[in-house]
This record gives sequence, C-alpha cells and structure tokens, in this order.
Amino acid sequence: MVDIHDAQRVAVLADAQNLYHSAQSLYSRNIDYGSLLSKAVQDRQLVRAIAYVVRAESPQEESFFEALVDIGFETKIKDIKTFGDGSKKADWDVGMSLDAVSLAEKVDTVVLCTGDGDFSRLCTHLRHEGVRTEAMGFESSTSEELVEAADAFVDLSEREDTFLL
Repeated sequence: MVDIHDAQRVAVLADAQNLYHSAQSLYSRNIDYGSLLSKAVQDRQLVRAIAYVVRAESPQEESFFEALVDIGFETKIKDIKTFGDGSKKADWDVGMSLDAVSLAEKVDTVVLCTGDGDFSRLCTHLRHEGVRTEAMGFESSTSEELVEAADAFVDLSEREDTFLL
C-alpha cells in the first residue's frame, strides 16, 4: 500500500446523493463539503474534485450547486427520472466509475466520498492499475465491501463537528 505524501496527485469524487441521505438519516444535518474536500486532499496535489448531484427541483439546490463550485468542486448534474409507476431514480454509479477509470492514469490516488458498496469493484480495479483508493463515508451506512476494498477509509462519524454543518 502506498503511503500518503505531498507529491501525490489526487482526484476526489463525491457521491452527493449518498452523502446527503446518510447525513440526513443519521444526524438530520448536511455535509460540510469544504471540510470534506480538505480532508480528502490532505495537503496533496488536487487534480480534480467532482461532485455528482441530482436535480430534484428543490428550492435550495441551485445555491447548493453554486456553493459546491465555490468550494472547488466541478459539478455533474443529472435530472431525477420518474417512471410510470411513480418510482424515481437517479444515480451516478456508472458516471463516477467511468470518471475514476479515466482519471486513473493522471492521478496517484482516487478518493471516493460515498458509502455505496457498488464501488468496491472499482477500488479493486484501480488498485490493480496502481492507483491508491480511499473512501470517506459514515461507517454505519457504508458497505463493508467498500471499506475492505479501499486502501484507507475515513469514518465521517468520528468527526461530526468537522464534517457536518
């Protein structure tokens, strides 16, 4: 496993939907994306920070998207899809994975800010390509497979005052 050093090039990929739902269900609070990005980068060289968000037509979301940009995230926005049966879906798993694989040759570390176990296979692939993988999420709502597949895991629950607004 590669240790952290300040010459490392880092990409931070934040699954905003997953983080939002975890923070709301566990604490009824929102994520502090500035602190999240700072901890993810840890004095290393940030190559790219991308927040994957879903447009759900809520009143505050445009200001949230703008705040993410001000913090240093590039936003990728997907509209929520409503199906005939009334169910709704919008996830970024494939988009995040494709971006991570595309960035792999340009970075030393990919930090996945999510608790979604679907990304465990991505971690395995990136490690095979020589890329360090780190995951950040709330342990109680993070897949064990993801924690095990990543080189390092940061439990956001351990520092609520840092990572929650």
